[in-house]
Amino acid sequence: MANAYGIDMGTGNLKIYSVPDKKIINVKNTIAIVDKDKMYAYGDEAYSMYEKAPESIQVSFPVVSGVISEFDNMQTMLLEVLEKKAKANMRGADICIAVPTDITEVEKKAFYDLCAKTKNRARSIKLCEKPLADAMGMDLDINEPTGIMVVDIGADTTEISVISLGGMVLSELLPFGGNHLDESIVTYMKRKYNLLIGQKTAMSLKENIGGAYPGNTESMEIVGRDVVSGLPIEMKVTGDMVYEGMKSDLNNLCQNVKMLLEKVPPELAKDVVYSGIYLTGGGAKLKELSDYFTEITNIKVNVYENGEETVVKGLGKVLTDDHYSRFGYAMKSRIFS
Repeated sequence: MANAYGIDMGTGNLKIYSVPDKKIINVKNTIAIVDKDKMYAYGDEAYSMYEKAPESIQVSFPVVSGVISEFDNMQTMLLEVLEKKAKANMRGADICIAVPTDITEVEKKAFYDLCAKTKNRARSIKLCEKPLADAMGMDLDINEPTGIMVVDIGADTTEISVISLGGMVLSELLPFGGNHLDESIVTYMKRKYNLLIGQKTAMSLKENIGGAYPGNTESMEIVGRDVVSGLPIEMKVTGDMVYEGMKSDLNNLCQNVKMLLEKVPPELAKDVVYSGIYLTGGGAKLKELSDYFTEITNIKVNVYENGEETVVKGLGKVLTDDHYSRFGYAMKSRIFS
């Protein structure tokens, strides 16, 4: 396929796999709007304006909790990235879009319509369940009669799935992700130290000195606003302080994984024990998270290095490998007629 593209629209990042040059475009799924409907900036440039922009510039995230919340903004940005970054020609292209499993058919159709309702019509538009694409992107053969457990921690959601024989045995979409950890850090710093910080600062703390266990003595200097005086102050934050802010959420996440494990049929559970849990998504980068999962579940955890790109790599396989092409399916438009 000379003109084909795999698209993964996450809450945090938009990823596009370009089949012609085998490259992955990865940009922040953020758009800056002026005059209510004019695009001012998108991607990393727009994200740099988040929490800093004046009232005249609205910075928004078109995908919230795994579903499209701002259709027009998402479509504008997607077409711009395809044209400028991927150098894509939409006319006559083959498109495969990743969609979460536990969302409604109407919400799935919104993903489909992003590419279907354009001037330059694509030749074919197919959807693929995200957990299946995740597993394919990690080079796992999902056609085998073997149980595979995938935990994808995104920005707003965590999708826990058990796959066997190319199908979903169990799947659960949790309203929890990296953004919720950032919010918990913001809340903790305000409650405990009277320090008001932004979410971008909280994310920086999490990524640089955060971890799933206490006792981390690494530190980082940040600037926030003192709640009492109202003035900006500088403060030294340790990894232990960041852990305290996140520990309740991390425990809840692991307990949810444990609860889903309890529902897995015995024969598939045996496979999961032998092969381990596959941890992916941007949130999987948190230090010591795999060790924490193992401690709670007593099952080894495999972490994929570039976890945020596994879905889009799997979509590339759907588009190029006959062994996996059946996992891309067309939307049944008659449902909505």
